[in-house]
Amino acid sequence: MAHGHHASGRRRASAVVLAAAFAVSACGSTQATASPGSTATSSPAASSVAPSATGSSAGKGSPSPVGSPGPGASGASSLAWTSCTAPFECATVSVPIDYAHPGDGSIELALIRLPATNPAARIGDLVTNPGGPGGSGVQFVRDAAQTTFSAGLRARFDIIGFDPRGVGQSHPIECVDAATMDRLDGLDPVPDLPGERTALIDGAKTFDAGCAANSGPLLPFMTTIDAAKDMDQIRIALGDPKLTYLGFSYGTFLGSTYANLYPDRVRALVLDGAVDATLPFAAGLSAQAQGFAGALSRFLADCASRPSCPFYNGGRPGPAYDALMARIDGAPLPALALGDPRPVGPGEALTGVIAALYDQTAWPILARGLALAQAGDGSLLLELADSYSERGPDGTYSNIAAANTAVNCADFSTPTDLATYDALARKLGALIPRFGEAAVYLSLDCAFWPFHPSHDPVVPVARGAPPILVVGTTGDPATPYPWAQKLAQELSSGVLLTRTGEGHTAYGKSACIDGLVDAYLLTLAVPNTGTVCS
Repeated sequence: MAHGHHASGRRRASAVVLAAAFAVSACGSTQATASPGSTATSSPAASSVAPSATGSSAGKGSPSPVGSPGPGASGASSLAWTSCTAPFECATVSVPIDYAHPGDGSIELALIRLPATNPAARIGDLVTNPGGPGGSGVQFVRDAAQTTFSAGLRARFDIIGFDPRGVGQSHPIECVDAATMDRLDGLDPVPDLPGERTALIDGAKTFDAGCAANSGPLLPFMTTIDAAKDMDQIRIALGDPKLTYLGFSYGTFLGSTYANLYPDRVRALVLDGAVDATLPFAAGLSAQAQGFAGALSRFLADCASRPSCPFYNGGRPGPAYDALMARIDGAPLPALALGDPRPVGPGEALTGVIAALYDQTAWPILARGLALAQAGDGSLLLELADSYSERGPDGTYSNIAAANTAVNCADFSTPTDLATYDALARKLGALIPRFGEAAVYLSLDCAFWPFHPSHDPVVPVARGAPPILVVGTTGDPATPYPWAQKLAQELSSGVLLTRTGEGHTAYGKSACIDGLVDAYLLTLAVPNTGTVCS
């Protein structure tokens, strides 16, 4: 599984990068096709999201009185937009590194917009976040806005994406080089030999030391509270009196944090794939490991019911899956069809499986990948893993792993003693055999981080905010449905909207969901509490 990736996961605009980008056949050909809107996700197997770091401003902030327009809401944008491949326009906004000491330096955040197609009927800006933490909002809008968001929304809103601090083009956190990432991603996340456990520990230390050496001054200011304050600076720069926002996965934590800080500055918030940021460390790992275990079980049951499934195995794909993963643990596979020299070991294989479980439309790809691996070729699993880790064809990585780790370690209080991890790994390994132990050992990074926050995030109440729409999917592996139920209850004005089905997040996967979300964003009409879509 991808090193340095912590949950909650990231919105996928299409099935998986691999689903749209590659088709590897057993005869060894690789065909590239267009990949509109494909985005990778951060790993489900580690701690989710998170509190305030040493040196950053924390707490609930000092929102202006309910009903006030918020500072800087002039109604006119102060941003200097320039064309960056039509129809997109790009700009930057300056924000302080440390909001408690704004004179101590600033960084530039990268923004992108897709202008409204009907400017005469324009409502304002729709700010988006694809999740992560560490996902590039600029790349998300460029790749996915025209296919993810409905024509109705695109007509009346400028769609805004931004790279949060430390992400992508916004003063990116840097940790290790590509060759080191390849090595770390190849580590066995379920160490059954002493040397494998030592390698995981040393890998986490190497990664963390690289982050401290290359990006140390920004690390204490990578909290979600800092990012939410940045988002208010973006709102001001856009000239919007109040924020209209659609956040996916980790973006729900960012959005609920914003609402808690500035309840009077909210016009409409949609939080899709809700994160429970207040879960204790062990409970968060357990919930996500169970989420992915459940999704894998449903995939295998579906495959067992259809003799046409490439991984059918006489109607017993479950035992075949376990045997295959044990075989890969003993002897990594070559990537023959790809001609890639990297061995496909247990880390790459598990990450590939996880990547495909984010969207049910990727299940056929997973079935083919497992069948190909059973035949001795790990190519398809490796491509799935690369899509998840945002590793490009040239072998370079985006900085999602670095930013993801930086945000999680700034936000969450996590154990620092290895004995706690070992005990929890044994417990979750017995409880959730296919994912539990890996979930624990892939969360080691924060144990060796240069600093440790003293507490976890506060419950987001956002008292005084207008209705906030929380969307949950019953079969979501990365952000389990109970998290959406809980967030909707915690928010003073939360309204729960449910999709019954598989996969991570709901918008774009259900006409019912899309219609209700669009109506809320366009007209502020709120669905009845308890509304369920399929």
